[in-house]
Amino acid sequence: MPTFHFKTIVLRVLPPLLGMAFLVGIWGLVSFSSTNNFPSPKETLVQAIQVFSDPFYSNGPNDQGVGWNILSSLKRVAMGFGLAALVGIPFGFLIGRFEFLSNMFNPLISLLRPVSPLAWLPIGLLVFKGANPAAIWTIFICSIWPMVINTAVGVQRVPQDYMNVARVLNLSEWKIVSKILFPAVLPYMLTGVRLAVGTAWLVIVAAEMLTGGVGIGFWVWDEWNNLNVKNIIIAIFVIGLVGLILEYALIKLATAFTFEEVRS
Repeated sequence: MPTFHFKTIVLRVLPPLLGMAFLVGIWGLVSFSSTNNFPSPKETLVQAIQVFSDPFYSNGPNDQGVGWNILSSLKRVAMGFGLAALVGIPFGFLIGRFEFLSNMFNPLISLLRPVSPLAWLPIGLLVFKGANPAAIWTIFICSIWPMVINTAVGVQRVPQDYMNVARVLNLSEWKIVSKILFPAVLPYMLTGVRLAVGTAWLVIVAAEMLTGGVGIGFWVWDEWNNLNVKNIIIAIFVIGLVGLILEYALIKLATAFTFEEVRS
């Protein structure tokens, strides 16, 4: 039994370590052969230690530590995503529940969903007259579709037998939603939430590059303007790590509520 346990740990830990070693090896090879002074892993690590030694310094609105930039981006994501959830989940229930609304709005969703989220940014800047609300608007519009679609699909896949029983028992619409639809749709809904958060985190970085201000996307663009490639690489790892944490947290949340693996 101890041998099996040790083997299981090795099989779980070793592949990710080998993957990271492969990445660092390719990175080191590129930096060694580069003629553009591409930073090596060692140089970037030294810079990262310096960056994270004081992540919350503030020398004015355009010179703040990486910690403040991450928190600002997460705040925008939380606001845009929260608004999308408040609108998208109930809207998805309505579309899935009533065929007339489904036929009415499905063409609009099919038309608007493929539009790049950043294409909505100028509309936000025009309407809201500010970079911060425009970025939140962009997060909202890119986050709402996964939640609407997944929730509606979940409602439509509820077994018809459940609805027949509700009709026989003459249950109210609220009882149908709270006692039958919501428990059955929850796995689909959480999948939509998970996809929406991932998309929101991807989009906020690009939006902040265009709008400026404090945020991890602006930090990347500002470091590029300063030709500080080491900080850009650090930002890439930070963005990936935060996205991974968000993904992991939502998987755990979905597992806790549905007792099954939620698939994307």
